[in-house]
Amino acid sequence: MSDIANVQQVIEDALTEHGLVYSRHVGAHGGLPGLIVELPGERKLTTNTLLSVGEHSVRVEAFVCRQPDENHQGVYRFLLKRNRRLYGVAYTLDNTGDIYLVGRMALESVTADELDRVLGQVLEAVDTDFNTLLELGFKSSIQKEWAWRVSRGESLKNLQAFEHLITEDDDASEGRTMRRSRASHEGDD
Repeated sequence: MSDIANVQQVIEDALTEHGLVYSRHVGAHGGLPGLIVELPGERKLTTNTLLSVGEHSVRVEAFVCRQPDENHQGVYRFLLKRNRRLYGVAYTLDNTGDIYLVGRMALESVTADELDRVLGQVLEAVDTDFNTLLELGFKSSIQKEWAWRVSRGESLKNLQAFEHLITEDDDASEGRTMRRSRASHEGDD
């Protein structure tokens, strides 16, 4: 059995042992074949992670979120600072600006324990950072969605984590209104 086949077997055995759902990926546009693993989370419910086994290494790639609508500088600053604390993977962008976690493991370093560490890091990073990335890069969209749902009487259940974005703007708006009101009354003296 080749090194690639051995590593593929180690990966499949480890995924099965941990009860993770995965499927085979044949590779696209000249890319390597591999496995797509579904990592279950809390904030981001599922993080699909591609493990591509090559001649010298296993490439790890997980989609995190699409390109931010706004505050690009804030989002990228957050990602770069977060990279300093990650193990085995780092945040990056694809050609369209979507955000991914990527990494590589040398074939000889692929063990069940190392795979667990790297996939654990992917899951921890995505689950910890997901809402922050949405707040930084999609605040206006979240606020519009909130207002739309309220106007239609729709459920806000999956937006509850972002309620502070709504109350922050309400508080800021009230503060501006009160300052304007005070200023206009001060002119009455």
